[in-house]
Amino acid sequence: MTTLEQLIAQKEALEKQIAETRERELASAVAQVKALVTAHQLTVADIFPGTTRKVRGDAPKKPTNKVAAKYRDPITGNTWSGRGLAPKWLAGKNKADYLIA
Repeated sequence: MTTLEQLIAQKEALEKQIAETRERELASAVAQVKALVTAHQLTVADIFPGTTRKVRGDAPKKPTNKVAAKYRDPITGNTWSGRGLAPKWLAGKNKADYLIA
């Protein structure tokens, strides 16, 4: 009968063999790919179309649309769009009184 220690030893031996085989086959696959790329003068764009490496800041910024003001403070002329945290000049007051027509 096989003991637990023997099974663990077998498992470790198999894992080592798997890692060695994977490393060997991976090296072979990389060599084949490199040979094909060289033979056909391929570029990254040929192999992976639509993907290009971008450096931070290269992406065009999406335009942000400003929201029209809905409320105006008659004293200072400050406005608020109704989005986000309400301004202090509007705190505790009826918003309807400050609506922009």
